[in-house]
Amino acid sequence: MPSNPPHPDSGSPLALRPKDAAKALGIGERTLWDLTHPRGPIPCVRTRGCVLYPYHLLQAWLAEQAGKAVDQ
Repeated sequence: MPSNPPHPDSGSPLALRPKDAAKALGIGERTLWDLTHPRGPIPCVRTRGCVLYPYHLLQAWLAEQAGKAVDQ
């Protein structure tokens, strides 16, 4: 079950840029790019030439992947 997005006043970012998203996931930027484009499994938002990774969607995606690993 996805957790709630961080509250804007909490100091937590609502979305991460690619470099920060890769670091948060513990993967390289190239791997992140491969898993994002063209319509890869990692959720992102594309806006005005910028790719952003909503923090709460990354958390939900990672939790889903962890659940799949446990089920196998």
